[in-house]
Amino acid sequence: MSNAVLYDYWRSSASYRVRIALNLAGIDYAAVVVNLLDRSHKTPEHLMRHPQGLVPVLEIDGQRFTQSLAILDYLDRTRGLGLLPEDPVRRAQMQALAYILAVDVHPVCNLSVAARATGNEEPARTEWMQHFITPGLKAFETALGAFDQAPYCTGSTPTLPDLCLIPQLYNADRWGAAYDDCARIQGVATACADHPAFRAAHPDGVNT
Repeated sequence: MSNAVLYDYWRSSASYRVRIALNLAGIDYAAVVVNLLDRSHKTPEHLMRHPQGLVPVLEIDGQRFTQSLAILDYLDRTRGLGLLPEDPVRRAQMQALAYILAVDVHPVCNLSVAARATGNEEPARTEWMQHFITPGLKAFETALGAFDQAPYCTGSTPTLPDLCLIPQLYNADRWGAAYDDCARIQGVATACADHPAFRAAHPDGVNT
């Protein structure tokens, strides 16, 4: 049995990022579903794991970690994934690219935030998602111009921006947010779709 445990929800973008990283690292893990729809994340049991009542939570190496970007940093530093370079300038540039989506777009498109803003009424909820996702992806597309793609966001191997982009594209498709004019993003999406670590992490695969 695996020594790593991921408390996960299949549609969670943050969890999706971590699943990709675990797959890239070749780490076998046990997945424990925390159903956000039935509020399993707010139970006393889960709040003991994560005081914010969120996913993911990763138990690994005798430690418990929360917050997907912190988890990715830990896995990168301990498993040598190459998600970010050592050069401080390049590192900051790649972090900034990833944070367009992970820090600015993802939080406002969290279901709890959208529900608070729209009352979960349609079409208001879908319009809310599109309002933030589409310009966020366009900004990401523009920022990609500073990097050589071959074929991933910043080079020949997946890095942090790829791990943040692909889950956001899943949400974009779910909510009908347009990015058909983002050729660079589409190229990255094609490359990642062919990568086994990304395929195995896809929500449609883990929710079976």
